[in-house]
Amino acid sequence: MATYIGIDVSKERLDVAARPSGEGWAVDNDDGGIHDLVSKLRSLEVELVVLEATGGLQARSAAAIAAAGLPVAVVNPRQVRDFAKASGRLAKTDALDAQALAHFGEAMKPEPRELPDAQAEELGAMLARRRQVVRMLTAEKNRLHRVASPALRSRIEAHIAWLEGQIGELDQELDRAIRESPVWREKDELLQSAKGVGRVLSTTLLAELPELGTLGRKEIAALAGVAPLCRDSGKLRGRRSVWGGRARVRAALYMGALTARRSNPVIKALYERLVAGGKPKKVALVACMHKLLIILNAMLRDGVRWDERPATP
Repeated sequence: MATYIGIDVSKERLDVAARPSGEGWAVDNDDGGIHDLVSKLRSLEVELVVLEATGGLQARSAAAIAAAGLPVAVVNPRQVRDFAKASGRLAKTDALDAQALAHFGEAMKPEPRELPDAQAEELGAMLARRRQVVRMLTAEKNRLHRVASPALRSRIEAHIAWLEGQIGELDQELDRAIRESPVWREKDELLQSAKGVGRVLSTTLLAELPELGTLGRKEIAALAGVAPLCRDSGKLRGRRSVWGGRARVRAALYMGALTARRSNPVIKALYERLVAGGKPKKVALVACMHKLLIILNAMLRDGVRWDERPATP
């Protein structure tokens, strides 16, 4: 009997539920507990294991399940919450959340995704640290404008200089990590051959969108959160918006599109045509994000640089 497994991950424990049997159990979220979980899953006819993306807490158990050759999908928590509400599941406990994940897997059958390898996880961690340092740098620069005391200004300026040095060191580490991987180096060179794609966007795509180049245009746009989705209801018709997906990828694409609308002839032409046609600038910029992602996806799929690609991806 095909079995769908839902796993609710917390720091100390993994709550597990199986459908359609309804069986439920829990193990410790440590090496021993994960080993016991994988051993039990191997004894079942597992069709799919579903976990939520929970800020990295799911990484160790998801990797162990995938390494055992079992199909695993790490899904967006909001999708599961919306599904649970639509199914009438309003109560919330760890065990109930595991049941909702199993039900989601059985009903929606999310496609198992290849998990990032150890290098991708390391790259993602460095990117996360870089974002943290950039936020601290911005906060310190804002404080500097509000401080009158020369002594305090001197301290803040020294901290700003140190943070800027940290960003430089992280950039060097990111470059080195990419250079040391022949596969990543080739992909990075392809991505950065497009005007408007710099180190941060390329590295973010490599670390946090490993599916790039392996999916169709609609699937990759939805995964990144730049696909226009309908929300028709009542008298509201025709309005589309982008939401969901991977927020960090979307943020990096936004910054890349800002640059590309000025330096990249294809993206610039699209932006100017949409604005001239009456589209709000923000809408036009989102369209540029979508267009840029679709082209980059095709470039990695076909292994071609920007100037070698066909006119239409």
